Amino acid sequence: MQNYGLMEKRPLLGMTLSELQEVTRRLGMPGFAAKQMAGWLYTKRVTSIDEMTNLSLKQRSLLSENYVVGAEAPIDAMRSVDGTVKYLYRTPDNHFVETVFIPDEDRGTVCVSSQVGCKMNCKFCMTGKQGFSGNLTANQIINQIQSLPEYEQLTNVVMMGMGEPLDNIDEVLKALDIMTAPWGYAWSPKRITLSTVGLKKGLQRFLEESECHLAVSLHAPVPALRRELMPAERAFSITEIVNLLQNYDFSHQRRLSFEYIVFKGVNDSMLYAKELLKLLRGLDCRVNLIRFHAIPNVDLEGVDMQKMTELRDYLTQHGLFTTIRASRGEDIFAACGMLSTAKQEAINKN
Repeated sequence: MQNYGLMEKRPLLGMTLSELQEVTRRLGMPGFAAKQMAGWLYTKRVTSIDEMTNLSLKQRSLLSENYVVGAEAPIDAMRSVDGTVKYLYRTPDNHFVETVFIPDEDRGTVCVSSQVGCKMNCKFCMTGKQGFSGNLTANQIINQIQSLPEYEQLTNVVMMGMGEPLDNIDEVLKALDIMTAPWGYAWSPKRITLSTVGLKKGLQRFLEESECHLAVSLHAPVPALRRELMPAERAFSITEIVNLLQNYDFSHQRRLSFEYIVFKGVNDSMLYAKELLKLLRGLDCRVNLIRFHAIPNVDLEGVDMQKMTELRDYLTQHGLFTTIRASRGEDIFAACGMLSTAKQEAINKN
């Protein structure tokens, strides 16, 4: 998403320790300065190189000639009556990504984006209607956390914002490394969940190079229906995804969940509940039922709470642990893509 010209300064925020070590080598700085920079960036969360006071004036000057911290505040916010806040961040090429902060008693969750737009074009997702404009860099992913006004309240991160994280696997894995490494935020992987439609190559790398929780966007247990809702089913089917997941252990710290948006008259019958049980048999997992937030020009409707409860109870009684995810921020369209689409359309008109 960012192309750095010869004269443009690169951001340090979003660099891994090995990348910071490469910076020190390039500039002739001592190797230990990389850990010092990581501490300033990810523990003290400085916004300028001048604040890195255990580096010499000469080193800071040299750094400043070539780099910036690269922390950028959100440019807009929408606040819900339930406390949810949707933030808008601008990219250097004048696109926009959304980040949502969700407070809940003793928890504070941030929902982070990984791309501008999305290639997956799921029928029920506003972001997919934007098309795809580019991958976010690790800088732009981490900045959504680092520059969040509620950073100090954060307990959890979910990569469930705009874009398909596994379609941007290199930058996403760098961001996850920064979140969990002792030189970074040093968060437990149990605090982080990545959501994906299921891209085979990226999924295998995520499972092998990270210990974070996984949430698979399922939404239909039958391939033909899933293809209608999610074109990605054609490239890597839900049965292949489940077969792959059977090779990994989710019985200990790492959690596997399946997201299931319930659509009226589409996937809400007990027939599909039975297919869910068959599909996920033998997997150590849970199902999250999600109420549908209507989006413009999409002929899908949500169901009432009675139907959600019936599905939850049936699945749970048959051995598949199932929860109903609470809907948050409905009055500010907290579902991804609404605010950024409106902002982009306003700019394109001017």
